[in-house]
Amino acid sequence: MTTFVDRVELHVAAGNGGHGCASVHREKFKPLGGPDGGNGGRGGDVILVVDQSVTTLLDYHHKPHRNATNGKPGEGGNRSGKDGQDLILPVPDGTVVQDKAGNVLADLVGNGTSYIAAQGGRGGLGNAALSSARRKAPGFALLGVPGDLQDIVLELKTVADVALVGYPSAGKSSLISVLSAAKPKIADYPFTTLVPNLGVVTAGSTVYTIADVPGLIPGASQGKGLGLEFLRHVERCSVLVHVLDTATLESERDPLSDLDIIEEELKQYGGLGNRPRLVVLNKIDVPDGKDLAEMVRPDLEARGYRVFEVSAVAHLGLKELSFALAEMVGAARAAKPKEEATRIVIRPKAVDDTGFTVTLEEDGLFRVRGEKPERWVRQTDFNNDEAVGYLADRLNRLGVEDALMKAGARGGDGVAIGPEDNAVVFDWEPSVTAGAEMLGRRGEDHRFEEPRPATQRRRDKQAERDEATQEFEGFEPF
Repeated sequence: MTTFVDRVELHVAAGNGGHGCASVHREKFKPLGGPDGGNGGRGGDVILVVDQSVTTLLDYHHKPHRNATNGKPGEGGNRSGKDGQDLILPVPDGTVVQDKAGNVLADLVGNGTSYIAAQGGRGGLGNAALSSARRKAPGFALLGVPGDLQDIVLELKTVADVALVGYPSAGKSSLISVLSAAKPKIADYPFTTLVPNLGVVTAGSTVYTIADVPGLIPGASQGKGLGLEFLRHVERCSVLVHVLDTATLESERDPLSDLDIIEEELKQYGGLGNRPRLVVLNKIDVPDGKDLAEMVRPDLEARGYRVFEVSAVAHLGLKELSFALAEMVGAARAAKPKEEATRIVIRPKAVDDTGFTVTLEEDGLFRVRGEKPERWVRQTDFNNDEAVGYLADRLNRLGVEDALMKAGARGGDGVAIGPEDNAVVFDWEPSVTAGAEMLGRRGEDHRFEEPRPATQRRRDKQAERDEATQEFEGFEPF
């Protein structure tokens, strides 16, 4: 049964925003108490958070579909709906978030680092929030915005200071077990290690982590053996250690050829050429192993490698190796640029940024794209004429009608707002010249206007009679 997974495809859905409420306050002796519909609650976000206690993506392998909760709808009496609860997904340190095309969306390194994988939808405004001096009693409310739906790929890259690389059964697991408190599975057959193992080593005042990467074979960078799946775990390591088997029973192998093959695989994988390296000649407790180590050591040193002869079984040469690794890790840490304090960067939009675009497509359809118009369309109840008029008013104020006319649109042309797979399409009728004032009066209720004084009413009636008399006196019969 699989116990370690370092790459999964995850389908996340944020919560939908709750709908706003269209309600009128009703109370004894107050038949027209005014709008009191509350706002809908926002949908919950899906958030990835680094948790040091999590070491695998196994949970998401078994349950790849994760959903946050929806916001509750608003209610009468100015009661807003409850916000949806955010869904927190713990991931291991070193998780890379990508889209399905392979583009990196986030690199989560460090305990507590978070990334919003799917944004919850906004809650719709109730008619109480939509009321104004001109629109005193709106008979509609805005719908909640659907939450984001995302298909993402999580890829784990082990975060360690030192990586042990080499052929299967070269003794990497045995070495990490004696250098640290890690207890990996150890056996004398190839591919015993199926998952990366991490251990913590203390050498003097330096504490560093060491990773045992599953064994590599020729062609690992092209997918042979286990190499392609686990070479990614070498990427974040500062120091590479070649563990060479000096007591192998395979006649066609020797430490120098093993080193050349592993180096070629690292080169083919790419991005590891500048990492400091050293060589460990393991299993010198075996007589033939000791002789072979003394034979190949001069050649390795001539290539520029620091060489250490050790035995994980007999605990030989381990102290010198651990302090040498601590020295190399310290130098790598000192060479890294210091992390600057987090700065808040404000990028204001350009003053001429309309927030939307209008394009003419080959089929003669005018398509409007933009965050605001697309969100407004999703918030509109098209079964309510007053809500549709409110949408037209908003689009007009944003300048969509002007942009359509500049793009060459004429009455009756098709206009689509939104992407191809989810757009609202309608036949456009211009209303720029006279529509703005008319649209601005949608939703007014004259019952809420203040009554005129009696003297003013008498004056208005007298003025109407005088106007009628003047029209009659000016009439000339045939």
